[in-house]
Amino acid sequence: MNLHLTGHHVQITPAIRDYIDSKLDRIGHHLDKAIDVNIILSVVKLQQKVEATVRMPGKDIFCESADADMYAAIDSLADKLERAIRKHKEKNRSQRHLDKPIKHQAAE
Repeated sequence: MNLHLTGHHVQITPAIRDYIDSKLDRIGHHLDKAIDVNIILSVVKLQQKVEATVRMPGKDIFCESADADMYAAIDSLADKLERAIRKHKEKNRSQRHLDKPIKHQAAE
């Protein structure tokens, strides 16, 4: 998994980079098939905004979060990403089970 961090009107400090890495490690078991993760940190007036795009085979997942504090925005983004990735995985898992032949579905 490749992680790309970009800052618009904000400098990405080692502390912010480590914090983002720790949050992505928390949801890392869901990101097993992720190709790229692009995270953009930006500041607009007093609003701290964090956007993330996760490229997975077959789908790109985009989430964004805004807050007055950058760390709170990162926390919120991590929660949103975890929900979106879990939803995507559950959808794929349920579609995979629907593709079984009818005689195997009746046996279960």
